[in-house]
Amino acid sequence: MKPIRSSGDLSRRVLLNALATLPTVLVPLSLTSSSAYAQTDPLSSWNDGPTKASITGFVARVTTQGGPDYVAPTERIAVFDNDGTLWAEQPMYVQLAFILDRVKALSPQNPGWKTKQPFKAVLEGDMRALAASGEQGLMQLIATTHGGMTSDEFAKIATDWLETARHPRFKRPYTELVYQPMLELLSYLRANGFKTYIASGGGVEFMRPWTERVYGIPPEQVLGSSIKTKFEMRDGRPSIVRLQQINFIDDKAGKPIGINQQIGRRPIAAFGNSDGDLEMLQWTTMSGGVRFGLVVHHTDSDREFAYDRQAHFGKLDKALDAAAVNKWTVVDMKRDWKKVFPFQE
Repeated sequence: MKPIRSSGDLSRRVLLNALATLPTVLVPLSLTSSSAYAQTDPLSSWNDGPTKASITGFVARVTTQGGPDYVAPTERIAVFDNDGTLWAEQPMYVQLAFILDRVKALSPQNPGWKTKQPFKAVLEGDMRALAASGEQGLMQLIATTHGGMTSDEFAKIATDWLETARHPRFKRPYTELVYQPMLELLSYLRANGFKTYIASGGGVEFMRPWTERVYGIPPEQVLGSSIKTKFEMRDGRPSIVRLQQINFIDDKAGKPIGINQQIGRRPIAAFGNSDGDLEMLQWTTMSGGVRFGLVVHHTDSDREFAYDRQAHFGKLDKALDAAAVNKWTVVDMKRDWKKVFPFQE
């Protein structure tokens, strides 16, 4: 397979360490379709073929009572990555777009930022210089623009940003850039007795306020990276205050650890799109019984983005090779999806 190339200089690991905690609230999306076919086919945005058949075949096997592969509903756990699996992660993670805009919004009150890194890099749009500042630089951005706030205060800032922020290519709110086929898949699994979880490298406080409305996944079923917090009384009110210290990174090997600690059951199905999901896919599928792994391969530059082995956001290299070895289903976005986003025809 010829690799698809993309450009960029920011590593996933550095960003996760710096951007683990950006809480926000997103607006709900309609998951309904007006077509008659959608009323009879729960996966109506998936083209018929081996990929779709692998999904429905797996579900049929584990839900057929009396069958050799039947799995009780209590064991039907499915885990999903978020960035690049459920919504778009290009040209940068939504959390990174948020922090860059916060620096720009606060810069008039901080004129010294024009000559001080890493703020200078942000204000000049110099992503290479920002990357060169490393984890320390990104942590400085977090501390300066978000440090010491309560969860409620920061949620309000993030909510206000999302009301006006637009994706640079699609000119739509980031909340609309969720994948219609994956929304259908989530609903399909739940209709067949599965409990769906998110296990993301992104900040858990970033996701929990909106995942139930967008994905149908309640906050207690969302796992992600986190920072340390503390309780204190502020102005006579009990508050949770976010500290500037990383607590847990829910990426790569951290994903199965987080799943084991917070869910307490090994999933029977895992869905991802990058090398950050490799260990989650391995831990889910490489054990006894019928199990299912799926990797979303971004191959559609016309309707979304095309990237894999050379990407700096959502790099898919080792996991793509592992998919062939372990017989995981690989979604070819261009071939397998009738539509990518809900707003597309």
